[in-house]
Amino acid sequence: MRSSKLFSVGVVGATGYTGLELVKMLHLHPNFDLVYIANSEGGMTINQLHPSLNGVCEEVVHKADVDAMAAACDLIFLALPHKTAMAYVKPLIEKGVKVVDLSADYRLTQELYEEFYVEHSDSANLEHVVYGLPEMFREELKSAVLVANPGCFPTSAILGLLPFVEKRVSGTPVIIDAKTGVSGAGKKLSDVTHFVNVNDNLFAYNPLMHRHAPEIAQKLDIAFDSIHFVPHLVPLTRGMISSIYIQVSGDFDAMELLKNFYKDERNVRVSETPVDMKSVAGTNFCDVYVKRKGNMLFISSAIDNLMRGASSQAVVNANIMMGLDENTAIPNIAYVP
Repeated sequence: MRSSKLFSVGVVGATGYTGLELVKMLHLHPNFDLVYIANSEGGMTINQLHPSLNGVCEEVVHKADVDAMAAACDLIFLALPHKTAMAYVKPLIEKGVKVVDLSADYRLTQELYEEFYVEHSDSANLEHVVYGLPEMFREELKSAVLVANPGCFPTSAILGLLPFVEKRVSGTPVIIDAKTGVSGAGKKLSDVTHFVNVNDNLFAYNPLMHRHAPEIAQKLDIAFDSIHFVPHLVPLTRGMISSIYIQVSGDFDAMELLKNFYKDERNVRVSETPVDMKSVAGTNFCDVYVKRKGNMLFISSAIDNLMRGASSQAVVNANIMMGLDENTAIPNIAYVP
């Protein structure tokens, strides 16, 4: 039964791709009233930022102001870069507003964050943040005030590895070969994401030391030195696929274990054949496949980097935080063909 509860919500950081995806879902959400949209400048409408919304959603975009958003909203989505987000989190929490933060600011311990990002200015809120992966922390999310929405690569990798962590031979390498579409780099132009550089091309970046590697290690309780993570940029707009290799022990059927582990999870689909990115595009699904050869496992995990890797997972987390069915307003039909 659909809930009749109505909550006022806002999106800060509406200029980017994840902000757009949030607005698209929240505009149609039966229990979330999107009353506040903001970026760093204001003075425009959301359809001027994103012409695809012409005639659909034409709300005013405000210059982000903590007092204004706190007065208007029960919950705020922060679709901001790291460091910028934490400047909003502390005052919003103090004013009684719930927050789903899509940045990296609250995903790691302070020590790890400062090693891979910048100095952290809100250590107090690191103590009670909940990591927003429902398959791991659904119960904790129900009472959360602050949620750290997972990174896109960690979402794909963790959901692939989670059923098999206890079967892994301790101390052996976890190899993650991941590929993502260019939208994961955001809207800001750069030499790396320039059309001429990306088109008809494929390359690795930040091999072995990417910032998402410690997030994967920390959440799975695996030593960072055992995580060998190499992301690749592919000439696609959206999508992500992780090819994962681990060494396991014991007599077990990997596919049966995978199916049993996720049998009650509506947003993880177990595939009998290798997964692809297109089948999850525009949805919150994570499709997972596994194959065993001797003591080696090959795990393939596919998500939409903008949706399950960011915005739709954020809305799922907000649904849980507000006592709603977690899949309310979450798209489940892929952009195919």
